[in-house]
Amino acid sequence: MAETRTIARPYAEAVFKLAKNQNDLARWADTLQLAATIAADENIRSLIGNPKVSSRKLGELFLGICGDRLNEEGRNFILLLAENGRLEILPEVNELYEQLKTRHEGVLDAKVISAFAMSDAQLRDLVTDLEAKFKRKIDAKVSVDADLIGGVIVEIGDEVLDASVRGKLEAMAVALKS
Repeated sequence: MAETRTIARPYAEAVFKLAKNQNDLARWADTLQLAATIAADENIRSLIGNPKVSSRKLGELFLGICGDRLNEEGRNFILLLAENGRLEILPEVNELYEQLKTRHEGVLDAKVISAFAMSDAQLRDLVTDLEAKFKRKIDAKVSVDADLIGGVIVEIGDEVLDASVRGKLEAMAVALKS
């Protein structure tokens, strides 16, 4: 996955720069969301990896599915990705674009993984602490993973804050082996 993100990053940054210069972040967000949804479809994924389907045919098929929901620049972007054999990275391009967009808008997306369900007050306190640390508004999405034993893991962009019991036990095990 890291390799896919590395490949997707320049595309996401280029689209973000274009969208920002055109003051059209929302339209590009819609375009990339649509394209990512199509690229993630099981039938399309099987065609993307099929050597019998040319990149031109794949690009045309992709645009046919999109219909008139893409403007000329969106269509050109899809054809460029198809020509470069990169349609499979569209979900990552979309995700990275959304990160750039929310960062530009002053909001950071946080993925909070908790050992237990969090109350509204606990989440509010955590978000307040994160906003103080990052000096930005935080939009937190919470999921539960009982394997953490206790505590939370917070992922914001490429940064991971591990305050889980499992993480502390793993760190202790590494330290004891050294």
